[in-house]
Amino acid sequence: MIEVENLTKMYGDFKALDGLSLKVEENDVFGYLGPNGAGKTTTINLMIGMLQPTSGSIRIADIDVEKNPLEVKKICGYLPENVGFYDHMTAKQNLLYFSEFYGFSKQETVRIIDDLFELVGIADAANKKVGEFSRGMKQRLGLAQALLNDPKVIFLDEPTSGLDPQGAADFREIIRDLKKEGKTIFFSSHILSEVKEVCETVGIINKGKLVAKGKIEEFNQNVTIVVETEPSIDASILEPFGNVKVKDSQIIVEAEKDCRIEISKTLVQKGYIIKELHLMEPSLEEIYLRIVQEEE
Repeated sequence: MIEVENLTKMYGDFKALDGLSLKVEENDVFGYLGPNGAGKTTTINLMIGMLQPTSGSIRIADIDVEKNPLEVKKICGYLPENVGFYDHMTAKQNLLYFSEFYGFSKQETVRIIDDLFELVGIADAANKKVGEFSRGMKQRLGLAQALLNDPKVIFLDEPTSGLDPQGAADFREIIRDLKKEGKTIFFSSHILSEVKEVCETVGIINKGKLVAKGKIEEFNQNVTIVVETEPSIDASILEPFGNVKVKDSQIIVEAEKDCRIEISKTLVQKGYIIKELHLMEPSLEEIYLRIVQEEE
């Protein structure tokens, strides 16, 4: 659904993107991670035709963004990090105004807007002036605007910024529902726990370059297995499975793969009773920091 090839963006002598290439499959929820200034927002602005690339190409649903920016905008929705509205107008008036870009009938527009307000949880504030909205309410209204044209592809730039915990949970549920409808979602965020909750595939960008991409579990180079037995085991018995450390009454095995079955068979054969045998997976934060630090 999204195909980027050798994308470069220069601002004078500063290279914001440096030969970026990536693909996002249809109906994927793609998490886009990176430090501040890595090029995340620049990437999104190029993808939706708000910026011109210095070189390289972008295709959305096989449409060339640079050659046909208006066609791309028809099938895309966008929630920027700092969403803007007309503060003197109500929420409904704002969306009625934006809907005129899409040529809907008045009756159809009112139905769509009412449904979207229910979806994002601000139906009771539809006739309230946006200037009176909290940041979190503006984020919800921004999501409604992004969905106004029933887009195939939705770009979300720091979408849970300003939301309270319940609002963030609601937002995650909406993303899951949008995926069920067949949408493709490109989700940029600093909140790594949010990404792990909703995203299937992750790309990590640093200094304008894509340094890693794949399923979250594919980033796990090693696994950690915690073992505790009765009676206590001699750590050397588990050395064939990986690096072994002793921590209190437990043995910590750092292995290249999940070998719990093999460890279990060995322990049972030697007459040990297994009190604990579980896998510890690194958090997305740990994976992210390791990859960025290695790149640095």
